[in-house]
Amino acid sequence: MLYLYLDESGDLGFDFVNKKPSRYFTVTVLALRTVENNKKLAKTVKITLKRKFRENLTAELKGSACPLNIKKYFYTLARDIKFGIYSITLDKQRTYEHLSKDKERVYNYIARLVFDQIPFDQTDVRIAIIIDKSKTSDNIKKFDEYIIRQIKSKFDPRIPLDIYHYSSYECLCLQAVDMFGWGIFRKYERNDLEWYNAFKEKIQYEVQYLLK
Repeated sequence: MLYLYLDESGDLGFDFVNKKPSRYFTVTVLALRTVENNKKLAKTVKITLKRKFRENLTAELKGSACPLNIKKYFYTLARDIKFGIYSITLDKQRTYEHLSKDKERVYNYIARLVFDQIPFDQTDVRIAIIIDKSKTSDNIKKFDEYIIRQIKSKFDPRIPLDIYHYSSYECLCLQAVDMFGWGIFRKYERNDLEWYNAFKEKIQYEVQYLLK
């Protein structure tokens, strides 16, 4: 079983004159294999929440909100689990204006570029893509159809591919990829490497992308 957890950091706002959007937009995939490793990663999130947020039963691990010491504590629990991080960061200020008007198209395209880096040829059972449930029903359908169409040629057609849209509260591993994606985003947005350096050994692919 191949699990692919997808999350984004930053925003897709492009009005740099009247508003204050992020300059960069980062899409990150956390890839891991086997049901056992998936359970282990979810457990590290659960343990971190239990030990560090004892009085807040609805707390989540969020890269933008968790202090560095909690991030590092989480990673000490997760370090020995075999997983890889794949990420692309878009420089929005160097993106053509006509592309900035179709945000969902930009998002789907960057996500597909990240999936292009996943070694699907090593998969022989089932593939599950899990993404935070933040899109409208129409955009969910467009995303699913686009991703399936783009990556299905990369693996044996007999291998099932499923795409799930869950909230990060109900899917703990989405909280894990949020933490790592935020670290990569901060590297570009604020030149902040403190959290990034703690987990960079897990990064299998990371580039800055100019969409032209």
